[in-house]
Amino acid sequence: MLCNMIRSELIPMGELSAALDAMGHEDRLAALRSLSGSELARLYDRAVESEPITMEHFVPPDRPELSEVIHHGVNSLPLFRRFQKRFCRSTNLLGQRAIYGYNEGLTRPAVGPGYFVLHPTTGVEHWEPRGAVVIDYHLEPDGPLVCTWPEPRPNGDGLGHFVYHRTRDFMRRVSEHVSVGSAYKDEDKMGAYFALCRED
Repeated sequence: MLCNMIRSELIPMGELSAALDAMGHEDRLAALRSLSGSELARLYDRAVESEPITMEHFVPPDRPELSEVIHHGVNSLPLFRRFQKRFCRSTNLLGQRAIYGYNEGLTRPAVGPGYFVLHPTTGVEHWEPRGAVVIDYHLEPDGPLVCTWPEPRPNGDGLGHFVYHRTRDFMRRVSEHVSVGSAYKDEDKMGAYFALCRED
């Protein structure tokens, strides 16, 4: 059903969002995992119609600091399509609130956790059309992390150099729990897409 809604020009984005909102978590996750790479790319393009995504989408305001929020992911790659991005709210070295995260999945032992900093794209003119929030691997957390999270390592080390180094994921809102992203290496679009579904 979801793939047909994504493909159809006659179904507005708001109707697609409402359909996802009406599902339970497991059904919503199953629907996203059924999408092909081309359907994820189409979903990202269609999500430009949605209201801008916020930082609170990734870590809702009622979550305590250093409380883990899991977003289940599916990507457009041919292998290892399932993964998680795990987020938390923290406080950086300047005493400012920040949102950090890392990647969890089968590939973590090989490529590393891929730590990142989440921040708005506001004020960077050529970023804003890509999405209102960016998952930024150019930046690494400079504040406390969830105690159960893996030890950070530089994103340029080992095989992580080919996955996370100099990468940014630009995010758009799909529904209350779902977001969609497009990956860039520096300023070059990589043609890789993924969707995230927040676990409440």
